[in-house]
Amino acid sequence: MESHENTALPEAAELAPEQLAAEPDQTGTGAEARLAAVLEAIVYITDEPLTADQIAVALGEPKARVAELLDRLADEYGGPRHGLAVRQVAGGYKMSTKPEHHEAIRAFVRKLQPPLKLSLAALETLAVVAYKQPVTAPEILEIRGVQGVGVLKTLLDRKLITTAGRKEVIGRPILYRTTKEFLVQFGLKDLSELPTLKEFEELRRAALGEDEAPTPANG
Repeated sequence: MESHENTALPEAAELAPEQLAAEPDQTGTGAEARLAAVLEAIVYITDEPLTADQIAVALGEPKARVAELLDRLADEYGGPRHGLAVRQVAGGYKMSTKPEHHEAIRAFVRKLQPPLKLSLAALETLAVVAYKQPVTAPEILEIRGVQGVGVLKTLLDRKLITTAGRKEVIGRPILYRTTKEFLVQFGLKDLSELPTLKEFEELRRAALGEDEAPTPANG
């Protein structure tokens, strides 16, 4: 019988393991895919929105390359098969749930724990700070017509507002402004995206998980 044994090894078998591992990267595709995967993981695990520059510096990668891959990632997550979205919030990139799924998510979360709520007084005060900032407690009092020291403390504790120095008038009252956390909670890129007063309540519900009208609270 004739022998049918192979007398030559496939070309790939003659390469060392490290050469085989390097093959996919010769065009840059493998390295780019790995970087894109790292960026996806970074955007997923971080609580605060990160800028392309911050990520690029931390990874030692060119900013333009990081920004391009982040934009590609955002486009990919924009498809209907993803429940999450990668978008720019407060000057950086953040992964969040898509608005069209908010109702289903809120219904799910309500079954796990009571929703975080803001009182009507807190909502009104936050709106005044957002639209009039920087603003003092006496100015807030003049607009709302009621004292709100306790409400200011609540908003400070929840990191939705912060102090911004003192106003150079008699008594030098403390000035208040909204925070980066405020932008994150309400899904705003910056203050130029502030909604109308009419839309403010609906946005607050979407951001903080409320489904019922807030109840009045003193102070």
